[in-house]
Amino acid sequence: MIDEQKQPEPTSEHPEQTSTPSEQSGEDVHNAQAESDSPQQEAEVTPELSTEPEQEIEALKQEIANLQGQLEQQTQQNESLQSQSKRMAADFENFRRRSQGEKEELEQKVKRETILELLPVVDNFERARSQIKPDTDGEMSIHKSYQGVYKQLVDGLKSMGVSAMRPEGEEFDPNYHEAAMREPSEEYGEGEVIEQLVRGYLLGDRVLRHAMVKVAAPPEPVVESEEQTSEPSDQEQTSEPSDQEQTSEPSDQENYSG
Repeated sequence: MIDEQKQPEPTSEHPEQTSTPSEQSGEDVHNAQAESDSPQQEAEVTPELSTEPEQEIEALKQEIANLQGQLEQQTQQNESLQSQSKRMAADFENFRRRSQGEKEELEQKVKRETILELLPVVDNFERARSQIKPDTDGEMSIHKSYQGVYKQLVDGLKSMGVSAMRPEGEEFDPNYHEAAMREPSEEYGEGEVIEQLVRGYLLGDRVLRHAMVKVAAPPEPVVESEEQTSEPSDQEQTSEPSDQEQTSEPSDQENYSG
């Protein structure tokens, strides 16, 4: 009884390995059909493979053209933005320079107007120095005190860029000088400045106040008048009686002696 129950066990453990002859023949037929169908499938695939690369190439070309168009558009936009940025930078630089120039011009204008109000004070100090001659010690101390104020004022003007003109002996220049009078002179040439009547000043390179000057004119020629030309003849006429008197004197003396 025990042997009969153990015999069917090998067939139940490996059912797949056991196959009937009919099943094996069916598998062979299926394999043969698959081998016969494979050339046809390969023939059907090859035309599809030949058309797909051309489509991909065309798609890539189209994509490249699109990208080139986008690149050109971006390049144009970039150039436009760069030119706009340069224009804005140039406009800003011009605005900065113009603002700086206007600021400096305003500062020079205020400085100029302030200094012009102080120049008459300087003129009065110079007149006082040239006209007042101190004699006593008290007058000398007063003279030194206001001359110290004058020096301090002049030093302050110099620190602001003010300089005095020295036009004596120079050619008259209407850009710097103002002719107050003309005077014939043999020492100075025609058109040269003889004397500075009111001192002129410069603020940097610009004229702060024109110098009022006396300009040399050519000397006047000496013209002989009719009276001067007639004087020699009158002298000759007046000299003749004197000669007669001189000649008559010895005769009178001779008579007086006789």
